Amino acid sequence: MRTCSLIAIFYLMSANTLTAAELDWIQVSPDGKSFVTAEDQKPFVPWGFNYDHNREGQLLEDYWNTDWKTIEQDFAEMKQLGANVVRIHIQFGKFMTAPDQPRESALKKLGELLKLAERTGLYLDLTGLGCYHKQDVPGWYNQLSDVERWQAQAIFWSAVAKECAHSPAIFCYDLMNEPVVQAGKKRGTDWLGPGFGGKHFVQRITLGPDERPRPEIAAAWIKTLVEAIRKQDQRHLITVGLVPWSLERRGLQSGFVPDKVSQHLDFICVHLYPEKGKVKEALETLKGFDVGKPLVIEETFPLKSSPQEFEEFLLKSKQYADGWIGFYWGQTPEELKQGKTIGDALTASWLKFFEKNGPQFKGEQ
Repeated sequence: MRTCSLIAIFYLMSANTLTAAELDWIQVSPDGKSFVTAEDQKPFVPWGFNYDHNREGQLLEDYWNTDWKTIEQDFAEMKQLGANVVRIHIQFGKFMTAPDQPRESALKKLGELLKLAERTGLYLDLTGLGCYHKQDVPGWYNQLSDVERWQAQAIFWSAVAKECAHSPAIFCYDLMNEPVVQAGKKRGTDWLGPGFGGKHFVQRITLGPDERPRPEIAAAWIKTLVEAIRKQDQRHLITVGLVPWSLERRGLQSGFVPDKVSQHLDFICVHLYPEKGKVKEALETLKGFDVGKPLVIEETFPLKSSPQEFEEFLLKSKQYADGWIGFYWGQTPEELKQGKTIGDALTASWLKFFEKNGPQFKGEQ
């Protein structure tokens, strides 16, 4: 039996008494600068985990049909650690059988995940259109034109929003993880960016050359998907996960300039990993995403810095950020302490910080 699984099971059994009605819906505060619960208007600070893969590197859809008990335990453990939000990543190819045909079995399984979140008392940051595993991307999807691809993506989001519209357990829809507009006057050759750890996290929303400015194209894409969602769901928040090189600076740029693409988004998300000796620079980057709407650091981890510098960054980021989402990969701090890798030690240190400082970041003390 997994270490601490008995405690996790206890939390899960306790959470089973929670009903969807007891989870208040989340909305942007009246002043537009933070989040509040809809009924009580209490401050809500997203504090949670990316649950993007398990300890073996499998994506959620790879094991949710065969190992549901592990997912239940992981949700209970994340709740026990103090999380209130879990970021879920779902792949386009697992949810669509054709450009205009959603996969009903996948939508049904998503519905079961919503019920688990409701029972556990966790909100979901639902990130869609993933193409993380290249082998899971349908051949027909790669052959679509830019316009056809946007249409298929809109159908994906319409189906997902219809499935989720009734549930208060959705914190937000994240349109895509790290989208990029094709740059230059030449047609691109690959929808996906370079791989990292066997997965492709960056995805282009266009391949063809376009005379419009890149931020204008990005804003039009966002508008297309938001309109598809709003036909099914008028209530849940919508955002998109931006790379730090989305700012208009010298060098690499994504085309998703925050202040030029935010008009159709409820809040801004950035993925930011501070580097060794560059905490000040990371904070300056974060400041660039503070454009008058709530700002969530949707991905962060001591990947490129020491644990001490990472903690310094998180604490100082409170002057700009309104939420923080790190990572949890199915291993408790106790299990990680038994590990023998640097990665195990880093993750254990992060989870210790997360559990200890959660009340401070969430404004509970």
